Amino acid sequence: MTRPTEGSDWSLYVLRCGDGSLYTGISPDVAARLEAHRAGRGSRYLRGREPLELMAEVSVGDRAAASRAEYRFKQLTRRDKLRLLEQGFVAFVESAAVAA
Repeated sequence: MTRPTEGSDWSLYVLRCGDGSLYTGISPDVAARLEAHRAGRGSRYLRGREPLELMAEVSVGDRAAASRAEYRFKQLTRRDKLRLLEQGFVAFVESAAVAA
């Protein structure tokens, strides 16, 4: 995976694990990050929880905006996360990325 540049575009992504749990992360290259997760080089949480399904991915701008969106999404209940993934993930993420 290449190192991101200062102004690179970051994305928020959500994975569904084989055990049904959800994993949320940020990356400038979601495809490469997912490959790393699947190879066991990503988050420890995901090891042994295969298969991993990419449920959603939204570009949110810089790393700070991606971190804000990730934090806000992680504060939600599982029920609310699933509802947003079905109905309005993009709108939620875009508003969360700009909120301070």
